[in-house]
Amino acid sequence: MDLNSASTVVLQVLTQATSQDTAVLKPAEEQLKQWETQPGFYSVLLNIFTNHSLDVNVRWLAVLYFKNGIDRYWRRVAPHALSEEEKTTLRAGLITNFNEPVNQIATQIAVLIAKVARVDCPRQWPELIPTLVESVKVQDDLQQHRALLTFYHVTKTLASKRLAADRKLFCDLASSIYSFACSLWTHHTDTFLQQICTGDEATAANSLEMTLLSLKVLRKLTVHGFVKPHWNAEVMSFLHAVFERLKQFLECSRSIRAESICRDRLEKTIILFTKVFLDFLDQHPFSFTALIQRSLEFSVSYVFTEAGEGIVFEQFIVQCMNLIKMIVKNYAYKPSKNIEDSSPETLEAHKIKTAFFTYPTLMEICRRLVTHYFLLTKEELTMWEEDPEGFTVEETGGDSWKYSLRPCMEVLFIDIFHEYNQTLTPVLLEMVHSLQGSTNMEDTNAILIKDAVYNAVGLAAYELFDSVDFDQWFKNQLLAELQVSHDRYKPIRRRVIWLIGQWISVKFKSDLRPVLYEAIRNLLQDRDLVVLFAHLSSGIYLQCVLFFLNLCLPVDDFEFRTDQFLPYLESMFTLLFQLLQEVTQCDTKMHVLHVLSCVIERVNMQIRPYVGCLVQYLPLLWKQSEEYNMLRCAILTTLIHLVQGLGADSKNLYPFLLPVIQLSTDVSQPPHVYLLEDGLELWLVTLENSPCLTPELLRIFQNMSALLELSSENLKNCFKIINAYIFLSSSEFLQMYAADLCRSFCDLLKDITTEGQVQVLKVVENVIKVNPLLGPQMFQPLLPSVFRGIIDGERYPVVMSTYLGIMGRVLLQNARFFSLLLSQMACELGQELDQILGNMIEMWVDRMDNITQPERRKLSALALLSLLPSLNGVIQDKFCGIINISVEGLHDVMTEDSETGTYKDCMLMSHFEEPKTTEDEEPPTEQDKRKKMLALKDPVHTVSLQQFIYEKLKAQQELMGEQGFHALMETVDTEIVAQLQEFLQGF
Repeated sequence: MDLNSASTVVLQVLTQATSQDTAVLKPAEEQLKQWETQPGFYSVLLNIFTNHSLDVNVRWLAVLYFKNGIDRYWRRVAPHALSEEEKTTLRAGLITNFNEPVNQIATQIAVLIAKVARVDCPRQWPELIPTLVESVKVQDDLQQHRALLTFYHVTKTLASKRLAADRKLFCDLASSIYSFACSLWTHHTDTFLQQICTGDEATAANSLEMTLLSLKVLRKLTVHGFVKPHWNAEVMSFLHAVFERLKQFLECSRSIRAESICRDRLEKTIILFTKVFLDFLDQHPFSFTALIQRSLEFSVSYVFTEAGEGIVFEQFIVQCMNLIKMIVKNYAYKPSKNIEDSSPETLEAHKIKTAFFTYPTLMEICRRLVTHYFLLTKEELTMWEEDPEGFTVEETGGDSWKYSLRPCMEVLFIDIFHEYNQTLTPVLLEMVHSLQGSTNMEDTNAILIKDAVYNAVGLAAYELFDSVDFDQWFKNQLLAELQVSHDRYKPIRRRVIWLIGQWISVKFKSDLRPVLYEAIRNLLQDRDLVVLFAHLSSGIYLQCVLFFLNLCLPVDDFEFRTDQFLPYLESMFTLLFQLLQEVTQCDTKMHVLHVLSCVIERVNMQIRPYVGCLVQYLPLLWKQSEEYNMLRCAILTTLIHLVQGLGADSKNLYPFLLPVIQLSTDVSQPPHVYLLEDGLELWLVTLENSPCLTPELLRIFQNMSALLELSSENLKNCFKIINAYIFLSSSEFLQMYAADLCRSFCDLLKDITTEGQVQVLKVVENVIKVNPLLGPQMFQPLLPSVFRGIIDGERYPVVMSTYLGIMGRVLLQNARFFSLLLSQMACELGQELDQILGNMIEMWVDRMDNITQPERRKLSALALLSLLPSLNGVIQDKFCGIINISVEGLHDVMTEDSETGTYKDCMLMSHFEEPKTTEDEEPPTEQDKRKKMLALKDPVHTVSLQQFIYEKLKAQQELMGEQGFHALMETVDTEIVAQLQEFLQGF
């Protein structure tokens, strides 16, 4: 591309590409895409975006195309890579001057220079860093800022490289420029402080921007530029200087107006100071040892004493708390149980921590956290008053909540309490004891203090296990507080509910749970508290719901007793459903649905009388939640538990249920990204509980072909669904989908894990088990590879076991098809039929130990015995092996009757019995019943192995005669013969 002639054309097309008219825009974009690989195109773009007289939008687009081109074509190995000559020209042009007047374009240029530097610096671009250093020194403010901006982005990019050679290069770079970076930061910092003291805020704002950029550079150099930074005096000097600068900047904040242009940038700089410490501690904990004492003194002083009053702001407090937490929790600072195994560095750090966290210090931190930071603020109380639903959702984990002060201080409290629980437990218990008894309703502060202390006791529940008799506290104090109806006591009622939820899985007597259910029901029934969420106490109502979440979810040390809950089931479920209808926020509906799901899951079939209203409402909620995929996921989860609870009656839900499954599992529909996993689970439980196959249920399987092509982590559930269809109605299902399934399986087996291969083979095995006559024909294309796998001695035991299971079914239940398959394999391999058969039997006998399931071991014995009686020489040659497997099978399945002394086959089933289940056990699904009925037709469960062996040996004796049979039996080991005779006593 000739630069002179092309510049005008490219400029014209770029101008068209900025148009709002799609008729003009689209062709321009297509043309630019074609030019991306043309030599000289990026040189033209460079000339355009560095020409300040052109339209800003055109220049902006040019720099974006240039930046994208670096990602695609800059590396030498890339298709259509830029030539080395053009890249040399471009590199030189990018750093010719740093005078871009538009901030946004300047930032993009800095980013693209950094992208080039990531690939070429320093080997192909040694002049980049020296040029930036010199440009930063110039007197022109604009050039200095743009050069420093570029310097930062280059440093940031090079610091992010992780290969050892790249890290070494960055360390060399850091060592060479660190002194300059420090002096640059010091100069701009001093300049800013001088200017702010004189009241020149406009000029100070520019200096502060330079301070911020130079500090960003130093942060990357300090954290990533040194292997052992504590050995470098200049690095440690800079870190100590940061403490002094932080104090100066915090003091500056007193004199800067909130609306000032400096205020926001000043707070960003202060936060960046703290990030230097946090990053340094994270990357170099032992190098940070020398800073532990000062960091703790600084943070505790500003956050937990009067020193910070009037100057600290929320994000700064969060950062200081994070710094304390990282020091307290740091694994590098914790000695081993055997002190001799700890490094000197660890012991030194631990010594500093121990010396700092004295009893008075810990007591003050704990008291300040609880009685100052834990208090609900005016803003929180106002939000609770005006939007209780939004308040409850945000407090329990909304997006903005995780970035706020409250979670940070609660985590700090938990970590410090865990680390120093012996010291802090008496402090917290003293606070609790001081609050026992009634509270003055007119004293808002006293109520908020109690709320905060109860919050602390809930957070420290596990640590207080041995120190708090929660059952007595509940009976003597908390239960009464739940019953206080005074309007101002609402925060305490809400907190008590939360507190019980925290302790329920830690320490709470089972006998007290009915009392608790009664109290919760009374709160939920107090409709005056919750009508239209107009009152503060609606948060209490939601807290009850969230409590149920803790109550109903499985917890290792908490046994949920259904019999205790059943008297309250109807009223609780009704009230929860009413709440589901009333709430408006998506997150709240998800919470309520989650609780409803847990209740349904716990009580199972006993939910049936109460779900009618929910069943009617869910279709409406599904329609309303079209734009809220996460809410739809919650609906799917509820439907899963609902189907399991309803069992065969879930068929009545099909008009709503099946379209939901159809949409959720259709990969051509965008929502599948969110809904697929739960949709597959719902599809599976629907099949498992279906009493019969409906045309609509059969039609949904059209989605499966595309799902199998995905080969995702959901493949396992896909195979379960296929198996469920096979057990549900194999004839109808296979008649419609067998051919497609077989093709999909053939494709899958070419590129699938061993586990996936076994899942495919198990489906084939189930097809043949359910339909032994048609099954082998339907999946005939897969069987030669199974046969080959056996005679080749498949190396994976689990795959070999499945191969033998499939072939055992074919041999035992469809001998005619086995003969055809044997002929086919002989033809394909160019071997005699008998040779192929002999190889298969020999490998089968040799690899019998690969089969671990008793059912498959018995199947193998039955299958090989089915070759008898026979005069075939190969079968007679392998007779010894067949008998060995048969005796092994007898050992697996025969049990001795202690009364009669005779043996019986423990796998035999004569009739179907509805299993008896306890209230804690899940009742059998329709699929479980189908599997039982199938077992009644399965030779493994209907044919006595003992009887079968006897009949086959007797038939072989009759065929060969007494003398011939005796000779055949002599090929079997005498010990095996003796065991066989013992098993066959009485025949």
